Amino acid sequence: MVSAGDFRNGITVEMEGNVYQIIEFQHVKPGKGAAFVRTKLKNIINGGVVEKSFRPTEKFPQARIDRKDMQYLYSDGDLYNFMDTESYDQIALNADAVGDALKFVKENEMVKICSYNGNVFAIEPPLFVELQITETEPGFKGDTATGATKPAIVETGAKVMVPLFVDNGEVIKIDTRTGEYLSRV
Repeated sequence: MVSAGDFRNGITVEMEGNVYQIIEFQHVKPGKGAAFVRTKLKNIINGGVVEKSFRPTEKFPQARIDRKDMQYLYSDGDLYNFMDTESYDQIALNADAVGDALKFVKENEMVKICSYNGNVFAIEPPLFVELQITETEPGFKGDTATGATKPAIVETGAKVMVPLFVDNGEVIKIDTRTGEYLSRV
């Protein structure tokens, strides 16, 4: 059991028959009246975000989220196949469960599969990936003083904004949380 006074970012709790992950929390002590905890919660099953306030003494059962490292093998139509590298068990997830989590992930790379009671609800790609640019326009001389960017397509098919000096065939480092270019490799 987790009391509302002990809330931290990333904790998952069960309430009202749903499982919520705490995105933000704030302890509020008004000048008059009792203290309370203001939170922003994300429903991990359907992705909805709600804001709620709790008394610090309210208690909720902590939800057990299983995170397992698995290797992304390949996609076959709407199915994405993953393999447990320890037991060699394979699972196939449909496009709805995967979402756009794999847009920066190449085949044979490791990802974290997040599940609750055996139901997969999210895939966490590595924080940083190195991908090769397959298509981009050439930058023009003299445009670099403004810090301008141009669109580029990487080997997984995702679109990334890169600085003008980056060319086709170069390998770049990308932050998968934001989809932003970090550096050349």
